[in-house]
Amino acid sequence: MNSFALEPIEKASIDELRALQLKRLQATLRHAYQHSPVYRAKFDAAGVHPDDCRSLADLAKFPFTTKQDLRDSYPFGMFAVPRTQCARIHASSGTTGKPTVVGYTLKDIDTWATVMARSIRASGARPGDLVHVSYGYGLFTGGLGAHYGAEKLGLTVVPFGGGQTERQVQLIQDFRPDIIMVTPSYMLAIADEFERQGLDPRESSLRLGIFGAEPWTNDMRRAIEQRMGLDAVDIYGLSEVMGPGVANECVETKDGPTIWEDHFYPEIIHPETGEPVADGEMGELVFTSLTKEALPIIRYRTRDLTRLLPGTARSMRRMEKITGRSDDMMIVRGVNVFPTQIEELILKCAELSAHYQCVLTREGPMDDLTVVVETRAGLAPESEAAVRAAARLQHDIKVFVGSSVLVQLRPEGGVERSQGKAKRVVDKR
Repeated sequence: MNSFALEPIEKASIDELRALQLKRLQATLRHAYQHSPVYRAKFDAAGVHPDDCRSLADLAKFPFTTKQDLRDSYPFGMFAVPRTQCARIHASSGTTGKPTVVGYTLKDIDTWATVMARSIRASGARPGDLVHVSYGYGLFTGGLGAHYGAEKLGLTVVPFGGGQTERQVQLIQDFRPDIIMVTPSYMLAIADEFERQGLDPRESSLRLGIFGAEPWTNDMRRAIEQRMGLDAVDIYGLSEVMGPGVANECVETKDGPTIWEDHFYPEIIHPETGEPVADGEMGELVFTSLTKEALPIIRYRTRDLTRLLPGTARSMRRMEKITGRSDDMMIVRGVNVFPTQIEELILKCAELSAHYQCVLTREGPMDDLTVVVETRAGLAPESEAAVRAAARLQHDIKVFVGSSVLVQLRPEGGVERSQGKAKRVVDKR
């Protein structure tokens, strides 16, 4: 079989897709109820039974799963197979409490590799491509997810991982990879390192960048594409639902990630009421796994804000590019502010670089937001042009975001670089 040909399900009619989804959803609900004590208790408490699911719309009767459910059942309490049947365990970083732990059977690992291979192919991979993986390996799902997918597609993998930026650039120069898989913020650090070494990043061998693990804007996409001379596509996923590869943009359209709906059923709900909203309306993204064995996940609240859109390059639905998470939202003096809104305005200032952080402090009863941002290479923060740019950014944030902020300029290298997910919000309150 040609691994670069579209799978029949990617071109299937909506009716075929919905029929498959219903069959798989009913099987998943039964599997979760019969084999996961946590789900049995949740369903019983909500007064629902897997037999109550006769249509896809009936999924709305079932209770949500949240990160707290996974923490409460730490480490393996939510698994629907004995731990001995798990081939692998991954976990979140646990920066905001106990880590969330996820398990995979061998079949789950194969399913994950399949959706990752599909994602890399949709990104524009070609037979014979060499893939440089800069996502972190280990408990984080990024590195191994990318790795297994690229191998399944028949590509050659350089399993570099994060960090050692100088060496990353050296190997990109020496090995001449076609594709890089990395967080967008770390791609900027790699571009900086190219320039530090006197190299033009546009001249590198890289043709495609598959970027995920943090929200990033279309302005950031354009900035990376111009700077690196490659196609930048968005990959989406989260460990609770599988890992990366839940959805991926198609390079020919770049119009938001296509959700691999044969494995992951999406809903959008109103973040406050939890009521489902219609396709095309903004809300919180919720996922139900349709083919997972070890950790089936039912109506998982992702906290990501987006909307569902009709399919374009594939018959499956797309989601609008995630540029905000309800977790990331800062409420500054009554105004809702997302880091990506600020990023968009920073990227419009030629004098500033894309390295920034939002620092929250409190004096008395009021919160203050300081945007700490680097000037572009070779421009001193105290220079007239930089000071003018800071004033313009401050004004634009007030006008377009509606919040008064302080802008603090730093020289090149003055904002901490991430080697994984960028830490955009520093809360010192």
